[in-house]
Amino acid sequence: MIGLAFRSLRKRAGAFVASFLSMFLGATILMAFASMLDTANGENVPDTAKSTLTTMASVVGGWGLLLVVFAVTSTLTLSVRQRAAEMALLKSVGATPAQLGRMIVGEAAGLAVVAALLAIAPAVLAGRALLGLLHDTHQVPGDVSYSFGPIAVAMGLGITFVSATVAALLTARRATRVRVAESLMAAATDTAKLSRKRVVFAGLFLLLALDEAIVTCTFMRDKGSDAMATSGQADILAAIGLALLSPLIMRRVTALLGGPLRLLGATGDLAITNMRRRTGAMAAAVTPIILFTGTAVGTLFLQATENAATHAAGVTKTADQKGIETLNLVVIGMVVLFTAIMLVNTLVAATAHRRREFGQTRLAGATPRQVLGTVVLESVILTVTGVVCGTIAAVFTIVPFGIARKDSPAPDGSVWTYLAVVALAAVLTGATAYGATRRTLRTPAVNAVTP
Repeated sequence: MIGLAFRSLRKRAGAFVASFLSMFLGATILMAFASMLDTANGENVPDTAKSTLTTMASVVGGWGLLLVVFAVTSTLTLSVRQRAAEMALLKSVGATPAQLGRMIVGEAAGLAVVAALLAIAPAVLAGRALLGLLHDTHQVPGDVSYSFGPIAVAMGLGITFVSATVAALLTARRATRVRVAESLMAAATDTAKLSRKRVVFAGLFLLLALDEAIVTCTFMRDKGSDAMATSGQADILAAIGLALLSPLIMRRVTALLGGPLRLLGATGDLAITNMRRRTGAMAAAVTPIILFTGTAVGTLFLQATENAATHAAGVTKTADQKGIETLNLVVIGMVVLFTAIMLVNTLVAATAHRRREFGQTRLAGATPRQVLGTVVLESVILTVTGVVCGTIAAVFTIVPFGIARKDSPAPDGSVWTYLAVVALAAVLTGATAYGATRRTLRTPAVNAVTP
């Protein structure tokens, strides 16, 4: 099965790019923040600096871990779903579910090891930059030297390998339990039905977000900046919960827009037909938009409300408050980078997989311009859906914190900040989908439909 896994990797290298990049970026983030623990354990590090470094590694690195595991699981699921026809063929020639499972897990484990090893060098650079930020903000003395040691390497390699393997086991279990006929049907239509476990986890994350919001409004009220400890994580929990429900959300959006889109003519008709057939791919694409919007809007307006409250009180920020602000900025930077690459990665992989579909559509009479228009329309729907869901997730943070900090649910912050987040999400989604589609359409239609 190891040989089969490597032959599959060579044959379908493009299908594994999304998974590999998620693992690579995830390992980079994990090792960069884990290196703060190595640095904290160095010689002549003051206790206050140790506390700052440990907090940075634990808080931001912890949320990074959650996002990494979620992203790796999502991209692995997309990769395996795109190979439904290959799975059906292997089953038809006698491959057992156990053999297919070992193949999928072997591929994921191999990718995880390679990705983590290649991530060491950029993780060292990112860790140095992170410590430099702490030096510049005077939260860590300038004479504290950077250290990249066994904690960073062990966490990067270990967590990346374990998360990829567990995600592959879960994905393989679903993929190998279906019959050959069902696998062929999955290859033709990507409906991505919600499993009971996924619904349960989505409900759990949303309940945790609601709990954090309630605690912020009640127990943390009038506690000053301490309320950020509970409200700051509610948007991430809510965004993950909504992202887990993305297949259901995209089906509802498709049903709602079916009539209006058909009024746009051939382009709208193609868009709604493709969205109904590709619910799984659409759900995978909207997931990073939800995570990006929810976390970025929530954290930026959270910090804006805190800054306004501090200014209104006429006090100078303490070292702890400056540290929290730095944490928030690092969270924003990490989430923007991670989700942006995840979004581009997912859209490129999903669009490349549609080469045959685009070829068939063109042979049926559609022009390249109509195909491009269809993709642009799909991108607009993805952006709007992701931004709306992400904004809902951000409400779990900014409204409770506003109530706790200044007795008002209205957050501080500029509308231009919100529009900048929306614009960035729209540009990433539209430009990536448009560029990937144009490259795919360069292939002649007859060649595109050839296996």
